[in-house]
Amino acid sequence: QVQLAESGGGLVQAGGSLILSCAASGGIFSLKTMKWYRQSPGKQRDLVADITPGGVTNYADSVKGRFFISRDNAKNTVYLQMNSLKPDDTAVYYCNTRTLMNLDVWGQGTLVTVSS
Repeated sequence: QVQLAESGGGLVQAGGSLILSCAASGGIFSLKTMKWYRQSPGKQRDLVADITPGGVTNYADSVKGRFFISRDNAKNTVYLQMNSLKPDDTAVYYCNTRTLMNLDVWGQGTLVTVSS
């Protein structure tokens, strides 16, 4: 059974940086597309970035050029480097992947708060 655990959230001033980590257990990490989503209060959960097993990345327009997703298959971990943070980036950030049965798996989320 795949399990995901995010870490690295916190309070940061606008313009600052944070690195989020998502450690995966179970399944074959190197074969999975890994995704980061975020959800602000009262809003839907939106895709922020994803990375394929081959390392191809995709970003939401709102974070292009500021956020960078990467993975370390030896550590079963995916990262989200967040730079030039804005108050609008404040949200709970979730790691996501899918099982072999194509079912979504979510971590517990990590809160990122950007102060102005």
